[in-house]
Amino acid sequence: MADALTLHKFEALSPFEIKDELIQLARNTSKTTQSAFLNAGRGNPNWVATTPREGFFLLGQFAVTECRRVMEHPAGLAGMPQAKDIAARLESWLTKHADMPGAGFLSSMLQFATRTFSFDPDAFVHELVDSIIGDNYPVPDRMLVHNERIVHEYLMWAMCGKPRPPGKFDLYAVEGGTAAMCYIFKTLKANRLLHPGDTIALGTPIFTPYLEMTHLEDYDLKVVHIRAPQENRFQFTDEEIKKLEDPTIKALFIVNPGNPTGMALSKETIGKLTKLVKTKRTDLMLLTDDVYGTFVDDFRSLLGELPQNTIGVYSYSKYFGCTGWRLGVIAVHEDNIFDTMIAKLADADLKALDKRYGALTLEPRKVKFIDRIVADSRDVALNHTAGLSLPQQVMMSLFSLCEMMDGEKHYQAACKEIVHRRARTMIDSMVLKVDANPNFDAYYGLIDFEFWARKNIGDEAVEYLKKNIHPLDLAFRLAEAHGIVLLNGGGFEAPNWSLRVSLANLPDEAYEDIGRGVRTIARGYRDAFEASKTAPKK
Repeated sequence: MADALTLHKFEALSPFEIKDELIQLARNTSKTTQSAFLNAGRGNPNWVATTPREGFFLLGQFAVTECRRVMEHPAGLAGMPQAKDIAARLESWLTKHADMPGAGFLSSMLQFATRTFSFDPDAFVHELVDSIIGDNYPVPDRMLVHNERIVHEYLMWAMCGKPRPPGKFDLYAVEGGTAAMCYIFKTLKANRLLHPGDTIALGTPIFTPYLEMTHLEDYDLKVVHIRAPQENRFQFTDEEIKKLEDPTIKALFIVNPGNPTGMALSKETIGKLTKLVKTKRTDLMLLTDDVYGTFVDDFRSLLGELPQNTIGVYSYSKYFGCTGWRLGVIAVHEDNIFDTMIAKLADADLKALDKRYGALTLEPRKVKFIDRIVADSRDVALNHTAGLSLPQQVMMSLFSLCEMMDGEKHYQAACKEIVHRRARTMIDSMVLKVDANPNFDAYYGLIDFEFWARKNIGDEAVEYLKKNIHPLDLAFRLAEAHGIVLLNGGGFEAPNWSLRVSLANLPDEAYEDIGRGVRTIARGYRDAFEASKTAPKK
């Protein structure tokens, strides 16, 4: 086991980098003992949505026949799909292949989409077919026309809740939530909405890249933490929210539901934030990362409550089990403070931005904030080749439509049942009593080891622990002694003696092993404390 001096050097690393060290330790342990290698350090779900994937792969087969209908060369060349009467051809083809996986879904999907959105059938089917073939650049580059309509409606359900916000959002399809973060930070800086040295607020605990990016020399932002303590059920306290009254705080970035806490903002907390923004901070920029919202009943994002002030980030990765697809979206309301603030910049700044975006249009000042994000994502000069790959956008459409067609929400119920069952298994294994919380998404859990240990090995043992053992020892000991990888909570601005566990990516029985491993480590710490009481004084 590493000593405190050795562990101290890891303090500066992101938990996701420390994870590599833990994985190596855990793998070595699983090779030399009966322990299984259990990596609950990364939130890649171990389920996939099958119905939309079946539709995707069958649609691809039809698309190839459409290419060959236009031109077929013996060398393996074909033409480009044509729109005229393509919807009727697809319906006929699906009838002939009705026994193929995905045929029923595609047939129902076409009827649902054309009825729900009043799509022209040929235009819609041609977008799907031509896009799944991937024979064109994305046009429009921000997002395909039909896909944007579909995803907008999906986000109204998944993110915005009730009441539905008025107006509409402009969307940009991006390579997952990761790309969304990078693009948004870049455009906020490029458009003088955030300057190096400015102050922003982070709702903590929070996904570590938000902590790490702010300190990069690219941005060099000062950070105020708006804390959501466990004692307040991981909700922002009134005192913390009051910090946002400070006009020098330009923006608030949050992850909702939280990562690593798994806790969504309550209606009461959202109400307090809404009141503050509407009465005292109408200029406060908000960024909300809502990847896990679909795991909470009646979820309501700040995107739905404060649409004018909010940039929304959503990723399909977790809900549909598609991290490898890299499907994400940025949402900005058509009526937003970002465009307003850019228009009010100093003349010198406006002229600099005219130069930056001048190659895109004769009237660069009319380029919307969302379209500036698109341009900046390709360093402006490559804006003409911006946009998420078209096969990815088709998958995005199919995921969204499949969910919307599921009126009884069977898929959502199944996903939630999986993670909550695993959470209960781990909680029972740790002999804990935890009250149900409707805001808990159960995708991640935060094991507050200090809180648990005080109840199970006593306050004196915990004080000895905190004085003599480095907090990272807990994660390293679990990896080396039990083959279990969990991330250190301190790296997320959670309590130092805490661990983040993903409840999405391991078999159910693994969570009993995790709980058992934590209990065993605690007994070892207690034994060390007891031994210290009889050890000769130096």
